[in-house]
Amino acid sequence: MLTLHKTFWSNRLRLPVLLVAGSLTTMAGGVVAPVLPDVIGQLQFDPAVAGNLVSIHCLTIALFSPPLGILADRIGPVRVLVPSLVLYAVFGMAGAWIDSFEPLLATRALLGAASGGLAAASLGLLGRMYEGQARSRVMGYATSTLTITGILFPALGGWVGASNWRMAFLLYGLALPLALLASSVFPAHNSIVRQPSGKSRTQSNQQLLQVLKHPQTWRLLLSVALTSVAMYAVVIYAPIYLKETLGLGALMNGMVLASRALGAAFISAFGARQLASRLGPKKAIGVGLVLMAMTLVSIPFLHQLHWILVAAISFGAGFGIALPTLYNSLADCSPKDLRSSVLAAGTGAGFLGQFISPVLLGPVLELGMEWVFYAAAFVALTAGFLLRSPVNMKR
Repeated sequence: MLTLHKTFWSNRLRLPVLLVAGSLTTMAGGVVAPVLPDVIGQLQFDPAVAGNLVSIHCLTIALFSPPLGILADRIGPVRVLVPSLVLYAVFGMAGAWIDSFEPLLATRALLGAASGGLAAASLGLLGRMYEGQARSRVMGYATSTLTITGILFPALGGWVGASNWRMAFLLYGLALPLALLASSVFPAHNSIVRQPSGKSRTQSNQQLLQVLKHPQTWRLLLSVALTSVAMYAVVIYAPIYLKETLGLGALMNGMVLASRALGAAFISAFGARQLASRLGPKKAIGVGLVLMAMTLVSIPFLHQLHWILVAAISFGAGFGIALPTLYNSLADCSPKDLRSSVLAAGTGAGFLGQFISPVLLGPVLELGMEWVFYAAAFVALTAGFLLRSPVNMKR
């Protein structure tokens, strides 16, 4: 009887554990972004390069997710998930005791590598546990969880780090009890394996290469990357700018970033699909990118908090229109049996864009903080210009 009871609760807890584990990828940068101005001020970091502390994990997520996904297929996703949770906690919390830029940057990079393991293992398990409509439903749950945590984590980081920025880094320790829970509900010997398709690996690789080389695909991927560059400019530089101009602390900066995510969550859930259906994918993406650009340009002219919050929500709405429509277009231009691989390439492009954001925009700081937002607006418009080509959005 006790065994049956334990099995029942293990089965009930598996989906929540995977959803929470996957959402930790948004926590990697979300809890630190609001306290970045305090880190820069107390440790005397150069603002032009300090933005990499919030974006370096994006590069290592993009680099480590594919090989860790292959490893998960070979040894089992659980054997990747649990160690990744432990390493996530260790590398994340280490930042609370580091005062030098290079070691702190290294731990942030290692945090991203662990996040890559979380993304690969959690999505791998979801893909193996569910089929058909059930899989579509849980993937929807995963998207909703990422959106919600994208709102909560910046606010939580700002609240916890309001008194001392080092406390925000300790939030990564939440991964430790989750690792214990995951090892309990997913025994190491448990293997949830899907049967391989009849197509050979060589044939699949050749077809995937053809899809990725198609102009329609790489333009979409490049647009995803540039959209992420513009989006992350707000995550990194808006808190710095708002502290300098309005004297906002970590808590209020967290609220501004949460407002951005709120706008994205609302429009992506209730407006993006309808807009794309009415205008077509290319025009809908253009509307979202133009809204992002207009909001970015307006930031230096706003000097009251309520207008800043309105701008953050508007920016998030533009992002919430553009990015989901870009991903839907990527799905439309790929065969069903390669759709996961193509969308994974889109995820990698997005994380690379987030990483490149401070590298590309950091030097613009020499002209003044406002020029960073103007440059980010130009990047957003460039992403839309790429899709003005006569290439169809559907095959």
